[in-house]
This record gives sequence, structure tokens and C-alpha cells, in this order.
Amino acid sequence: MSRRTDRVSSLLRKELSELIQHELNDPRLAGLVTVTAVETAPDLKTARVFISVLGDAEARQTAVAGLSSASGFLRRNLRDRVELRPIPDLQFEGDASIEEGARVVALLDQVAAVGTPDVQPVEQPVKRAPAARRPRSNS
Repeated sequence: MSRRTDRVSSLLRKELSELIQHELNDPRLAGLVTVTAVETAPDLKTARVFISVLGDAEARQTAVAGLSSASGFLRRNLRDRVELRPIPDLQFEGDASIEEGARVVALLDQVAAVGTPDVQPVEQPVKRAPAARRPRSNS
């Protein structure tokens, strides 16, 4: 990605987050909806918006459907807030990375809670590479 598309993606992520939290009143967005990332196409005509929703996969799908139906409203408000032309078409996709991260942390907590107090780590001797020898010069 170019520097411009990175900057546009960052700006869209920030503005969409604010619009979804403060301007959008849709009952399908009942849970906590977070815009995790935006990937803007190089021609700036489309943008993939990744969202995370507090809840299960069904809540995520419902939120994606709600945001997809509100994409016209969001684009119209983006046009008023952002000096960008053209305003990209918004394609919403669910992002499960936060849920996966929470699942991994829970698994690590389970492993730490079970623990193995009888087993001590075995220290391995450190093997060092032999020092390289430089040939002697006869000067």
C-alpha cells in the first residue's frame, strides 16, 4: 500500500468509528461495535471495513448486515466530514481477531492455573561457536 492509501485508511477508520458510535441508531448494532481496520483500494473507489462485535458470530453477522444497509448514510456523512474525492464504497466484513485473542488468553490462563510445580526446567549448556581465526600475515 502507498502512503496515501494508508493515510486515507486511517482517516476512514477514525471517522467511521465516530459515526457508528454517535450517529448511527440501528437496533442491529446493539452490541459494542469496533472498527478494527480499513483497507482502501489503490484507486480509492472501495474500502473494506473490518468490524469486531462483542458477542457471538450471529451478532457479528447481524452487525455486518446493519452496517451494509447503512453504508449510504455513512458515505454521505463521510463526505461532509472528510475532504476526499471520491468517497469510497464501503464493504463491511466481520473480524474475529479480538475474539480469537481472548480465546488464546483464556487458554493460557487455564494452562497457568493447572501448572506443573514438580517439573523444573533443565538448563542446557550454552554452546558457543568457535572464534574465527584470522590467518597470520608475514609482514
